[in-house]
Amino acid sequence: MPLTDANRDSHPAGRTGEVFGAFLKLGLTAFGGPVAHLGYMRDEFVRRRGWLDDARFAQLLAICQFLPGPASSQLGFAIGLLRGGWRGALCAFVGFTLPSALLMFGFASLAPLLGLGVGAALLHGLKLVAVAVVAHALVGMARQLAPDLPRALIALGAAALLLAVGSVWMQLAAIALGAALGGWCCRRVRVPAGAPLALPGGGRLGALCLALFLAGLLATLLVPASGTPGVAAVAGAFYRAGALVFGGGHVVLPLLQHTVVDSGWVGRDTFLAGYGAAQAMPGPMFSLAAFLGAEVPLGWPAALGATVALLAIFLPGFLLLLAVLPAWARLSRHRLAGGTVAGANAAVLGLLAAAFYDPVWTQGVRTPADLVIAAVGFGLLTLARLPALWAVLWCVAATTGLHLVWP
Repeated sequence: MPLTDANRDSHPAGRTGEVFGAFLKLGLTAFGGPVAHLGYMRDEFVRRRGWLDDARFAQLLAICQFLPGPASSQLGFAIGLLRGGWRGALCAFVGFTLPSALLMFGFASLAPLLGLGVGAALLHGLKLVAVAVVAHALVGMARQLAPDLPRALIALGAAALLLAVGSVWMQLAAIALGAALGGWCCRRVRVPAGAPLALPGGGRLGALCLALFLAGLLATLLVPASGTPGVAAVAGAFYRAGALVFGGGHVVLPLLQHTVVDSGWVGRDTFLAGYGAAQAMPGPMFSLAAFLGAEVPLGWPAALGATVALLAIFLPGFLLLLAVLPAWARLSRHRLAGGTVAGANAAVLGLLAAAFYDPVWTQGVRTPADLVIAAVGFGLLTLARLPALWAVLWCVAATTGLHLVWP
């Protein structure tokens, strides 16, 4: 069924306060990463509240997983739009994102105090969290995104390209090449079909959102790289990262690493510590942008950098979602759609593999004790199937304890 006013009358439009409260609850309690968030949303909005049925939820989920961007936040945005219109979509985004964004901004203010002694051990523990979490993400994503030989070869080729030439342009080239190869060798992959999903503004609004998305991406690619960041450069860097995150929230790691670390805006240790801390937060992983934006030396209040980075990294995913919703039925029937996206996803798996080696592994694992701590954290996630918060607690406690015993 289309998302029309008539459809919404069958479920009376929820007040914006109701939508905000529901998503704020998730923003405070939804630990476990992007995949877990999808389960929380189904339980909350399909089973408990009845805002939409399983068929509509599955269709929205298929669209959000098909597109680049933060799938769980895009899904929440779409549910808020369905329930409360444009204000509902905005309330869903703010409610789900605000708690983790504030926590990550607070961590940025504490990070300078953690450079010595026990604080340094704690930061190193967070780097080992990154080792365990990214390794776990790679294993899970490899099963889903590279289940056959062609996609495995695309992933390996992308990883080799990025390790040989680590640049933003090479990332773009790897994704584009993966998409082209996928359209040729993964033609049997199909996108789940669905009914049209009309926006309140119709197809014209969808076309406008697509034009804005492309214009923003082109503008970010034309901004020259600089060791001295400005507000426009930060907005462009985070917009570009948000526009190219195929395959899951963890893929934002290599995109942001090339942007903010290789440019000299943020140190590698600080970057990895922030990524590790993000695993302990509820809500979307993209809230890492609030930490990084606050750490970039803009010469302005840290809150400005955090806000600019946070809005910029989410904006392209929402624009693309609004662009695709009206055209989804047509796109899902195109014979090359499934293979093209499958190839792009395999390529971004290679990007994440390259980032796992450098900087996650090279900066995190320096001693045999580090290897053991990271391996136990990986086991907690993979074998015990515990939430990422447990890996955070283990790695931080183990590295801090070792520092106290053998300073």
